[in-house]
Amino acid sequence: MNTWETLSQIDCKPRTKKKGNLSYLSWTWAWAEVMNKYPTANYEFEPPVFFSDSSCEVWVAVTIEEVTRKMWLPVMDNRNNSVLNPSSRQIGDCRMRCLTKCLAMFGLGHHIYAGEDIPDQAPVDHSKIIAQYQACADQDGRNAVWANTTEDQKTAINGAPQ
Repeated sequence: MNTWETLSQIDCKPRTKKKGNLSYLSWTWAWAEVMNKYPTANYEFEPPVFFSDSSCEVWVAVTIEEVTRKMWLPVMDNRNNSVLNPSSRQIGDCRMRCLTKCLAMFGLGHHIYAGEDIPDQAPVDHSKIIAQYQACADQDGRNAVWANTTEDQKTAINGAPQ
């Protein structure tokens, strides 16, 4: 298996933490998983990049089996707003989040960055739902409700509470 296939199959969900409505993966656990599979992997941080507004971003390069990928991340507060004049602690913390983000580029926890921290649900088969509602409407003599187009019916169903 290639690196992506190996790392993307690791179940990260039990190791994620929630902060607000976002999921995070511990960098220590993520790096341990990489080292278990690829003990020669390494990473290197580039100097922080400062911008004219005093904000900052960090960069990391990760190499696994002769493939190097780079990733960047702005230094942010807990609401994902740029931090102006960040402290060395804020830069250091951001570097480790950036490392974890870069590992996702190799497959480890990539679903977290796609907002897919919950399993995909099967697509809704609207035709079955519409048929069930039509059957109920026919029994109650209210078939006129379903005189709309199929697209109107799908819109009404998609907008209904689960």
